[in-house]
Amino acid sequence: NPAGGPLDVEVTEDPSLAVGSTVLKCVSACLPSKAIHKLDSHEGEVSAVRFSSNAGHMATSSDRKVKLWRLLSHQYPPEVIGTLQGCNAAVTSLDFDPQEQLLLAGSNDFSCRVWGIADQRLRHALTGHSNKVTSAKFLGDAGKVVSGSNDRTLKVWDLRNKACIRTIFAGSSCNDLITGDQSGTSVISGHFDKRIRFWDIRTDSSANEISLQGRITSLDFSPDRSSLLCSSRDDVLKVIDLRMHGVTHSFAVDGFKLPSDTARACFSPDGQYVACGSSDGSIYVWNVNSGQLEKTSPKEHNGAVLTCTWHPSGEFMLSGERSKRAIIWRE
Repeated sequence: NPAGGPLDVEVTEDPSLAVGSTVLKCVSACLPSKAIHKLDSHEGEVSAVRFSSNAGHMATSSDRKVKLWRLLSHQYPPEVIGTLQGCNAAVTSLDFDPQEQLLLAGSNDFSCRVWGIADQRLRHALTGHSNKVTSAKFLGDAGKVVSGSNDRTLKVWDLRNKACIRTIFAGSSCNDLITGDQSGTSVISGHFDKRIRFWDIRTDSSANEISLQGRITSLDFSPDRSSLLCSSRDDVLKVIDLRMHGVTHSFAVDGFKLPSDTARACFSPDGQYVACGSSDGSIYVWNVNSGQLEKTSPKEHNGAVLTCTWHPSGEFMLSGERSKRAIIWRE
């Protein structure tokens, strides 16, 4: 869509969300062609970025702080509505709860924290890991959290009782994890030992695992949750069919190089593209159907691109870099 043009999205009521909230369904995702907003208000590397599911807010992490932004429209820069503090080391991971009332962060200080969005008050500090927390997600609802760490464990936390209710010994340092379904029992984790592990958190054993050729840095579901995108340190993105547990697509190209062990790749919300930031300061986007490189973003970043994600409508994209900048992109 041309900048300022009509948005190619559908808006639907979703009964699973809070009353009056909406879910944006993407019809056609943009490609990162033009940097429309450069957000230079960060103090360190922007290692995590996240949109809320109904796209009213976004969050960016920088060093020990999390900036919470209100989204107005693509024609106006997002508005900082708060800086969430409390972490004692770099923030590695961000997640909104489904009702968009809470924000969760994992940190290199071995802990996770949860803030209220409305009052920006720290609600929970979840301590118990013995090494860096690389990823943390809400599990099924806003009452439970799962975290993965370099201490080779996953932990499940009950926010109502303010306690860790399960520790799973994964056998290898966890670099990312995602939660599988609304029941809150399924978790998929990606590890330093090049394996993806599938967990039913009601048991302590891995239900299945897949081995790849490089250390896993990130995981993301396709919109219909039938496929899993993984990025790995051999500088290849792979799509795995979750029914067949086999690789269906691989994406790599000269010049593309993952910048870190926790570099984050993502599916577009229409399922047509996969994207990942590179050490050379660009975002690389591949077409899932053709397997071809569709777009390399202009080099508007000052350093390696650590993370990127699409807005749920697909109308723009957000990326963070090793220097101090986050960028919002449009086609």
